[in-house]
Amino acid sequence: MKKILIIFCLVMLITGLAAAQVRAGGTLYVAVKEVALKSSTGFFASTTGKLNYGDRVAVVSVNGRFVQVRSAANSSITGWTASANMSAKQVTSGTSSTATAREVALAGKGFNQEVENSFRNQNRSLNYADVDRVEATRVDETALRRFLEEGRLRMGDN
Repeated sequence: MKKILIIFCLVMLITGLAAAQVRAGGTLYVAVKEVALKSSTGFFASTTGKLNYGDRVAVVSVNGRFVQVRSAANSSITGWTASANMSAKQVTSGTSSTATAREVALAGKGFNQEVENSFRNQNRSLNYADVDRVEATRVDETALRRFLEEGRLRMGDN
């Protein structure tokens, strides 16, 4: 129990430090394979542009867990994304020969192949094929909106 509490405190400290670095005028880097920038913080807001892993951005403004960013390479690419998609530390994008999409996804979550292999070796009974299948699932935004409407579910922010 004590070990879990220590790990929780460390995670909260790291999260707090990362959040403190997100401020207007600051520089961030895309920490996920691809991110769609939106016109507002709503899930169904229109897409204004896309950025790729390692792209450098300037922070325009911050709204809770969302940041409005502008691409350093193309100032016409501006929009909102979750701050979790960004890193204050510079990341470098590689070619397909240096990093796979899976490795990029793991790195965005704070993992690398060595960490995953260690976890996998300690937990051999887990079904990783099912996890990989679920992670690969993509749902079209139009189909998701239709599902929410037909089920009379709350849409959230637009």
